[in-house]
Amino acid sequence: MLQRSLTSACLSSCLPWWRASRLMSSQPSNLRPAFNPQATFRFTDPPCPSWNVGDGISTSGEHSKDHEDGKRKTWDLENTPSGDTYRLLTSAIIPRPIAFVSSLSKNGEPNLAPFSYFSMVSHNPPLLSVSFSLSPRRPKDTRENLLATKEFTVNIISEAFVEAANSTSVEAPADVDEWIVSGLTMEPSTTVKPAIVRESAVSMECELHSFQDISPAGSSEPTVTVVLGAIRKIHVKESVLSDDLKTVDPSKLRPVARLGGISYSRLLEGFDMPRLPWKDIEDKHDALRSG
Repeated sequence: MLQRSLTSACLSSCLPWWRASRLMSSQPSNLRPAFNPQATFRFTDPPCPSWNVGDGISTSGEHSKDHEDGKRKTWDLENTPSGDTYRLLTSAIIPRPIAFVSSLSKNGEPNLAPFSYFSMVSHNPPLLSVSFSLSPRRPKDTRENLLATKEFTVNIISEAFVEAANSTSVEAPADVDEWIVSGLTMEPSTTVKPAIVRESAVSMECELHSFQDISPAGSSEPTVTVVLGAIRKIHVKESVLSDDLKTVDPSKLRPVARLGGISYSRLLEGFDMPRLPWKDIEDKHDALRSG
């Protein structure tokens, strides 16, 4: 029973009222195919290799007409209940990478939780962002820890331990150790006190750069805190590095991402699209502009 409740729990970035999350897929779980661990990442051609300047949307894809001519439904978010806004935005802004954040309380108690309001901000200086929804009932432990100790680690979740990572999103009492719940392993960091996750192939040691509490328009009550973390060290297992040992190979990392509701996605295909040099398209642009 405990395992069932843990694996169905929503990610920690969700608001408390989002306990009854629905599956993104309408297909019953007993009719779905089993997870295929043998599926591997591969590169393909882009959707329309023959695309040229001015062509607009490709007409060759199955869903091209839906994207080009589909009827729009519009939400005025100033007048939309926050629960509906949450469901809409988290299903629309996808896939979202997941920050698996390890932190310590001011008393040294460890905390581990996943957050999908997460992104890279800059490489110079190296910065990342994590956002925390604020509950009037109880602030996020991770948020409180980061503001109190100013240190944390961010670990990238791979397929091999996604269930363990998801289990740490359980809304447990503050004194519960999510490391024990997950069965994952603490590994000492080198410059900050919070541990990195040994099972994670990519881990970043971070210090608090800055934070901002944000309130809805017309309110003085914050509903979200945005944290910027300065990345001091990044640890990458050599087993997921590319051949030149300078970048991460997605086929080896096998990262997972968040969709809406309680759904996740995996990375199985990619394609290359180089940036177009202006000198190669200038004449075409000028001809189109002049008619």
